[in-house]
Amino acid sequence: MSQFAEPMARLIDELRKLPGIGSKSAQRLAFHILRASTEDAGALADAVRELKAKLLLCSTCNNVTDVDPCVYCSSATRSRRLVCVVEEPGNIAVIEKTRSYNGVYHVLHGTLSPLHGVGPEHLRTDSLIARVAQGEVEEVILATNPTVEGEATAVYLADLLRTAAVRVTRIATGVPAGSDIEYADEVTMTRAMEGRRELKF
Repeated sequence: MSQFAEPMARLIDELRKLPGIGSKSAQRLAFHILRASTEDAGALADAVRELKAKLLLCSTCNNVTDVDPCVYCSSATRSRRLVCVVEEPGNIAVIEKTRSYNGVYHVLHGTLSPLHGVGPEHLRTDSLIARVAQGEVEEVILATNPTVEGEATAVYLADLLRTAAVRVTRIATGVPAGSDIEYADEVTMTRAMEGRRELKF
């Protein structure tokens, strides 16, 4: 039997589903929400509902957006000759912070991970291949994380693009191996983008 009233127990259970939130953190957040004013709690609930109702994936790059195509794909000042491939939409903000990249993006929404049942069919690669096949793209930058899964995904994509008339590069290891690019600082990310290398077989 739960030590909390049913509405509190339910909220704690839902908060525990968030990444990086354990039981204690979920309890703290739930009690914070309980102590908040009705207006603040309502604003939080409305923000979550609006997020689910109004956001969609860009039909070109799969970035999370409220307009289609997204601001990067529709920008007249960005080069469509450069496509930077990232794992998740949140990775784009890290690269944008460097202010040294002016191409467009492609979001995979994951990485290859056989142990977790994630195969090539779960990644958004078909639209990347279609973009490259149109002939406008000159370079594809593989900016997946330097983890086992990220490296495997980069190798898979490089192999997939091998027959295309496009240069395939990988971000340099300015980003520490085994880490997530979401936590890289601007200097590290700038070096990683500048030191990208071509993948050869």
